[in-house]
Amino acid sequence: MVSPTDSPTAPAQRSGGRRPLNRYLLAVGLMIMLAGFLFGYDQGVISGALDGIQKTFRISSLMLEVITSWVTLGAMAGALAAGALADRLGRRATILLAAGTFVVGALVEALAPGSLVLVLGRLIVGAGVGVASVAAPLYGSEVAPARLRGRYVALYQMAITIGIFLAYFADYLLISSDRWRVMLGISAIPAFLLVLVAWPLKDTPRWYVKRGRRADAEGVLRKTEPELDIDGALDAIGQAVAADSRSATWLQVFARQWRKPLLAAAALAVLQQLTGINAIIYYADKIFEAAGFQSPTSQSLATLWAVGGVNVVATLVAVLWVDRFGRKPLLLIGSAGMFVSLLVVGGAFFQIDSVSAAQRAAHGTTDAGILALVGLVAFIASFAFSLGPVVWIMINEIFPGPVRARGVAFATAVNWLAAFVVAEFYLSMVSLITTAGTFLLFAGFCAVTFCYVRWFLPETKGKSLEEVQTMWSDPEALHEAVTGRG
Repeated sequence: MVSPTDSPTAPAQRSGGRRPLNRYLLAVGLMIMLAGFLFGYDQGVISGALDGIQKTFRISSLMLEVITSWVTLGAMAGALAAGALADRLGRRATILLAAGTFVVGALVEALAPGSLVLVLGRLIVGAGVGVASVAAPLYGSEVAPARLRGRYVALYQMAITIGIFLAYFADYLLISSDRWRVMLGISAIPAFLLVLVAWPLKDTPRWYVKRGRRADAEGVLRKTEPELDIDGALDAIGQAVAADSRSATWLQVFARQWRKPLLAAAALAVLQQLTGINAIIYYADKIFEAAGFQSPTSQSLATLWAVGGVNVVATLVAVLWVDRFGRKPLLLIGSAGMFVSLLVVGGAFFQIDSVSAAQRAAHGTTDAGILALVGLVAFIASFAFSLGPVVWIMINEIFPGPVRARGVAFATAVNWLAAFVVAEFYLSMVSLITTAGTFLLFAGFCAVTFCYVRWFLPETKGKSLEEVQTMWSDPEALHEAVTGRG
């Protein structure tokens, strides 16, 4: 796909000068952040709600895993549908649909009379999150100027971390009164705000051109980059749309010619989850309980700052520097830091697991518990400036135009499937191979991630979307992008 800011007929857009954001671009950024906030709040809030849910419905650990993890099944279904919805309805309308779905799901969760209805609410919320997780970054990558593309998609991940932090904060405030219904229900408020922000905005120039609405596309370009050669940019978009001819079918997405970007996106999507990030986010309170933090309040406070706070601060590194440092350096540094951090956490839990639960209760937080806390802080920080945002940036960059929407949807669905597997079986893995063994397994996947990025993943920093598309069919250009010799 050729974005409006990638047109070879408009060289001015590739200049490196910093220009202030206008109000329209700020509104676009706010919409993307609200969509990410919904994602993050839903991820984080369940950690503090689990004990209250278990007490209210008197359910087993297996059912608790289902309530926690099935939101990812809804998200996977939503992500698979989002590509077709984004092509048919438009990126903006799909985001509005996601927000409405989220509101319905949040209300079902908050009012659930039993565990099965709660699971239904989790599935509905997940569907809304899944649709938004495709449509919002896609919208940002197509509307944002090339100089800001990485930063705008990174804003989505930044908002996820803010959502997680505020979810943990809500858990902390409400955990003593056990108001888990309020924890889940208040997520309807930002979903409603998302509708208010998205409603007056327009769709992307590319989607308008694809629908034969050149005047609407021109209007958006004048709002986002008024200094562009508008006619030249629209001509470039028109040429790309004509080359694409129509939206690809799912069969075409898996065709041989698109296999390389599809495999790269799927590998990144799966590896991001197999490092264990969602298990830590979903079960943070229980992890800190195992580490010796005895009271629900102390567990919630540790989760708030060690996971939520660190996540927000470290993600700022990616938002500010991803378009300067590049994608691969951040991924390599981050995955190495995650590997070392999880070795520390695993070693700490070897010592913790050797002590009985009664002894842990008697002694409270130990040195090993503090070491586990430090290791988790380092892990979260390393993930937050690397695999967290950069994976989503690259997934939204590497697909060629003909398969872009469905390719992003497929990669996002694969990511949610991997998240489901990790969340669904985390407690079972802890029972089978201990907490220490589980974290060492996650460390092994961090090492695999480092190797994959180092030897197989191309760098996309500084490349237009057109150049990225051409790279996949040019073995020499692909080799240079992988090795960094280009």
